[in-house]
Amino acid sequence: MKGKKPVLTVDEMVKFALFGSMMFVFKTVEGLPNVHPLAMFITVFTVVYRAKALWIILIFDFMVGLLWAGFGVWWYPYLYIWPLLWAVVMLLPKNMSIRKSVAVYTAVCTLHGLLYGTLYSPYQAIVFGYNFEQTLAWIATGFPYDLIHAASNFAMSFLCVPLITLLRKVEQNGLRD
Repeated sequence: MKGKKPVLTVDEMVKFALFGSMMFVFKTVEGLPNVHPLAMFITVFTVVYRAKALWIILIFDFMVGLLWAGFGVWWYPYLYIWPLLWAVVMLLPKNMSIRKSVAVYTAVCTLHGLLYGTLYSPYQAIVFGYNFEQTLAWIATGFPYDLIHAASNFAMSFLCVPLITLLRKVEQNGLRD
């Protein structure tokens, strides 16, 4: 076992726990339904930490299940909806121009918010035994909330590039001036 690198360093464990907790707090204090910076944070953390950002998402998911109403039927889609956003961001080119980054991150975050109910629906259909028409009705009923989610993600996505720049700078130089 000598010389084998750990999956995460102690520094990463602390940072990722802090980031996952921060996401949980922002989700917990959302003032309006679906108005929160989760897609923005997942995008930022994925661009900076790449594959390891999945740990942050899993910490957030676990905290939601543990500290909210428990690991109920509403919670399980979190295990694929947020990692799906992570996977999409992982597929994006790494060295986009700032202008292109803003456009792409905004599009990805906005689309994720718009499709949130649709992404949730396969699980709903399986758990509650919905047929295709019932699933479409469920999606349509939640669509106004998806529009709010998309608008919120659109607005918050403009913070992606400045936060990515700041986090990369902190990662390179520490917290010095």
